Amino acid sequence: MCLFCKIVNREIPSNIILEDENFVAFHDINPKAPVHILAIPKIHVDSFDAVSPEMMAKMTTFIHDVAKEVNIQKSGYRVITNIGENGGQEVGHLHFHILGGARLKWGHFSDADPQGHF
Repeated sequence: MCLFCKIVNREIPSNIILEDENFVAFHDINPKAPVHILAIPKIHVDSFDAVSPEMMAKMTTFIHDVAKEVNIQKSGYRVITNIGENGGQEVGHLHFHILGGARLKWGHFSDADPQGHF
């Protein structure tokens, strides 16, 4: 069972901020912004490449609700999902990073090695 499935099953504690019948959102343990929430489906889905359009429609509404819950919907926020090793996915369970609470910079590509990938 993956790390996020264990969180869903309450086998690992987390700081949950919002939950419904399909999804759960909790604070990231290694935040990259003043507000850094992870939103995940309760059922295991490997990554964005494996998610259904129907689940994404529900996930979109849930992410909107999370942004309202943590009061970043008006000031702005960023939603990110990583897919696969080269995309930076560290946990093999679909999750969306919701970051906000400050003016976010766009410098996360500084460690990428673009040589030979064009």
